[in-house]
Amino acid sequence: MTDSQRLLADFVKHGSETAFRDLVTRYTGLVYSAAVRLVDGDTHLAQDVTQTVFMDLARMARKLSSQVMLGGWLHQHTCFVAATVMRGERRRQSRERQAVEMNNLQDHSKASLAQVAPILDEAINQLGTEDRIAVVLRFFEQSDFRSVGETLGINENAARMRVTRALEKLHLLLKHRGVTFSAAALGTVLATEAVTAAPAGLAVGLAGTALANLAAGSGASLTLLKTITMAKLKAGILGAVIAAGVATPLVIHYQTQARLRDQDSALQQQSEQLAQLTAENARLSNLVAQANSSPAQDQLRELLRLRGDVGVLKGQLAAAVKVQQRNTHAPQAKAEADLMEEQKQIAIAKLNYTKGWLLAFLLYADQNHGQFPTNFDQATSFLPDEAKGQTNLVPDQFEIAYQGLLNEITNPATIIVIREKEAVQDLDGGSHRAYGFADGHSEIHKAVDGNFQPWELQHMISPQTAGQPGQ
Repeated sequence: MTDSQRLLADFVKHGSETAFRDLVTRYTGLVYSAAVRLVDGDTHLAQDVTQTVFMDLARMARKLSSQVMLGGWLHQHTCFVAATVMRGERRRQSRERQAVEMNNLQDHSKASLAQVAPILDEAINQLGTEDRIAVVLRFFEQSDFRSVGETLGINENAARMRVTRALEKLHLLLKHRGVTFSAAALGTVLATEAVTAAPAGLAVGLAGTALANLAAGSGASLTLLKTITMAKLKAGILGAVIAAGVATPLVIHYQTQARLRDQDSALQQQSEQLAQLTAENARLSNLVAQANSSPAQDQLRELLRLRGDVGVLKGQLAAAVKVQQRNTHAPQAKAEADLMEEQKQIAIAKLNYTKGWLLAFLLYADQNHGQFPTNFDQATSFLPDEAKGQTNLVPDQFEIAYQGLLNEITNPATIIVIREKEAVQDLDGGSHRAYGFADGHSEIHKAVDGNFQPWELQHMISPQTAGQPGQ
């Protein structure tokens, strides 16, 4: 597990604001630099896009796989958010004009990078999963080849070769759009210009706003993005005003309300304690008054002794009941625990098996112009040995849910490619099913009522609808 994965796990499990702020500080430069390129150098709009990305990270962190490469996910989500903001006729016309101008592009200066910038990140997203991860780790997270190899599970030399091949593929993708960078020159440009310093203090403001938005439990992320988009199309000057004039008062209001609620709760508790102490004082005063006579004092001592005897007997009875219940339910509990452990191991095997097939599907797509296979036989030659050696699982237990092009999927982490044909009954009466997603991760989804259709409809698309807004 990488350091970033540990920080993300700490935030998901314990809600650690320190861990989240460390992640924001670590990746602000990556996200902001990509956003600047994608919004044609508009720094105010780039800050708005960066804010939205980290608000989405705070909101979606619990849905991400524990093995997610956070740098790659943030880069891909930045592209998605920026594309949503810039979608429209003005964006398409700008792209067409720049494509014509880039036909004569020959130098590799910063001015050339500024012209290439709008299509660079989209070209990176068209690479295969491991190639994209290698490029992001090397040039965006600025990791050395040894760290890249450790993340990908290969040695340093293999990591160097992986990065070189990824640059060559990226070079070909850019060449098809009229850019004449060589692979070596492209590597130099990415190494020196891919990540630029974000404005001072931006990371601190991002973390605070994102955490406040998460605590408030609102849909502020989508609302803020829509507001920014409309403002840019009409006037182009309200992005910074919204970020400073709306987000900050909301944070201050939320913190003030929380502080007032805490103070009110503390005062109420103190009032209740005072009332209890007053009543107890009155009761003790009555007992003292009644105990003035010797007979009353003897009766009080006898009453206290009897109450003590009753308390001892109650404790012995409760202990005996617990022993009896433990002896009665121990065999049944052990059997249930064994069955739950068996189901857990089967689920883990399914996750690993579907991951193996997803890797095979992605490698097949990489060799076939991004086209996913239409049956398992087409991708068998790419299947890892661990999956081939699986004796308890076979391809017939699964079915292909998506057969289109990889680059037509806007958000691969949410789209199902492979799913288990038949749901499996759980001990608690519900059912579960194994799924594999277009970004290479697998999940076990549970349906208490056994109905998977509503959830699947949100995560499945056909080739005809892939790439449309919202997919």
